[in-house]
Amino acid sequence: MSRVAIVTGGTRGIGAAISSALNATDCKVAATYAGNDEAAKAFTDETGIAAYKWDVSDFQACADGVAKVEADLGPVDIVINNAGITRDGVLHKMAEEQWSAVISTNLDSCFNMSRAVIEGMRERGFGRIVNISSINGQKGQMGQVNYSAAKAGVIGFTKALAQEGARKGITVNCICPGYINTDMVAAVPQNVLDTIIAGIPVGRLGEANEIADAVVYLTRDNAGFVTGSVMTVNGGQYMANG
Repeated sequence: MSRVAIVTGGTRGIGAAISSALNATDCKVAATYAGNDEAAKAFTDETGIAAYKWDVSDFQACADGVAKVEADLGPVDIVINNAGITRDGVLHKMAEEQWSAVISTNLDSCFNMSRAVIEGMRERGFGRIVNISSINGQKGQMGQVNYSAAKAGVIGFTKALAQEGARKGITVNCICPGYINTDMVAAVPQNVLDTIIAGIPVGRLGEANEIADAVVYLTRDNAGFVTGSVMTVNGGQYMANG
């Protein structure tokens, strides 16, 4: 049975890897993006995966976007809440916009997207929601109080919603990537990146496909006993119980 999946922030980086991995499992995938039309077109041209443009921090845009995907592909079975931004800065110099933009895009989006699909999932007795948090949502990071707070909130959101959906066949899980070899990490100055890698026990950055493979497992029909989990994929850089 072919499942319909939405991957937010799904045309670049980790999101693109997740979209492609789900597509390879015979899912019908819709990849959302916020503003980079050129990158989205290149992704669709390369993979054949449809890209949909909307702002995941906007509740109504998510409701309308999900409705469009369902009209095109069918009822949504899987949602990967991956979209995220950074607006780094120490708190005593952080503008309100830096805080609110990150909270809206990284945390509010999980509510917006999940709320748009949860009733249908409950009616059909099946759903898979995977939220992409971060190592910095587990341990915190200087200069990222906004990002760390949002990503920590994603973990709490996951555990609460998992309890609500469990008896309706809906699993809700969370993945906390460490430092992954993406364009965002590549922009870090080399001397800083060297210091980061030195602190990773496996001695390298992660790859986007390693996160995607974890997502694929959590979205399988036979993964129904795994819910409320927090999976760390960080090369041993930070070890937590959940």
